[in-house]
Amino acid sequence: MMKRFNPAGIAPPLSNYSHGVVVPEGWRELHVSGQIGAEPDGTVPDDPARQAELCFANVMAVLAAEGMTVENLVSVTTYVVGEENLPAVRAARIAALGDVAPASTLVFVVALATPVLKVE
Repeated sequence: MMKRFNPAGIAPPLSNYSHGVVVPEGWRELHVSGQIGAEPDGTVPDDPARQAELCFANVMAVLAAEGMTVENLVSVTTYVVGEENLPAVRAARIAALGDVAPASTLVFVVALATPVLKVE
């Protein structure tokens, strides 16, 4: 079982994430590439909320392909174009991760790989 923790002496997390995660010795590792908000046919919706939902769904699909679940998630880095898209990204994250609190970093960026992308 992974140990997720927030040590004393530093400010608590601003959201549902852990300051540290210890992965037990012998656990399999799966590294997931950045997932964009694309539908299975490759189309990217204009709606940032839908893109965020698809990003997290795609991460879950990669985990599932190797017999893993959200509980196996160690850390998440999220890139968001525009602060106005943050509420949609947070809602999608909460829906996807539930109570699981991986180590996490959120970065606002000017752009992603193509202009239509708002979250990765």
